[in-house]
Amino acid sequence: MNTPYTHYLLVDGYNIIHAWDELKKLAAISLDDARVKLTSRLANYQGFKNIGIIVVFDAYKVVGGVEKIIWEGNIGVVYTKEAETADNYIERTAQTLAKKYTVSVATSDILEQIIIMSQGARRMSAESLLRDMKFVEQQIRQKTDSLKPIKNNQLFDNLDPQTAELLEQMRRGK
Repeated sequence: MNTPYTHYLLVDGYNIIHAWDELKKLAAISLDDARVKLTSRLANYQGFKNIGIIVVFDAYKVVGGVEKIIWEGNIGVVYTKEAETADNYIERTAQTLAKKYTVSVATSDILEQIIIMSQGARRMSAESLLRDMKFVEQQIRQKTDSLKPIKNNQLFDNLDPQTAELLEQMRRGK
C-alpha cells in the first residue's frame, strides 16, 4: 500500500454511532443519516489531522452480502461481507497496517481493544474520539474565523498598518 499517511485510524462505525448520544438519536430515525453524519465529521477530522481513516460497518447479517469499500473523499468506508463482523475486518486490517504504520482503533468494545493492542495498534474509546473531534472542530472554527475578512474584503482592510500607510503615501504621490 502506497500512502501519504503515517498514521491510520480504524473506526468501528456502528459502535461509535451507538456510543454517541447525537448519532444514537439520529440512528433511531435513520441509520443511513447517522452513517453519513459520522462520515462527514470524520472527513473534517481527517483533513485536520492528516491521517488515513477507514470506517467499518457490519454487514455480516446481510444474506449474500459482499465486501464493499467506498471512498468518500479521503475516508474509506467499508461494509463487511456476509458473516464478517466489523471487529473481524478491523483486526485483520490493523494487523496488516501495523507492520508499516501507526494504527489506532476507535471502539468502546473492550475485548476488541485488547485484541487490537496485541496486534500493535493503539486503542481509542468512542468517548476519546468524540473529545478529540470536538477539540479539532473548535480548532478548525478558530482558524476559519481568523481568516475571515475584517470588513468588506477590500485590500486596505486586510493590510498591516505600515503597509497600508506606505501604499497610501504612494497613492498620494509622496
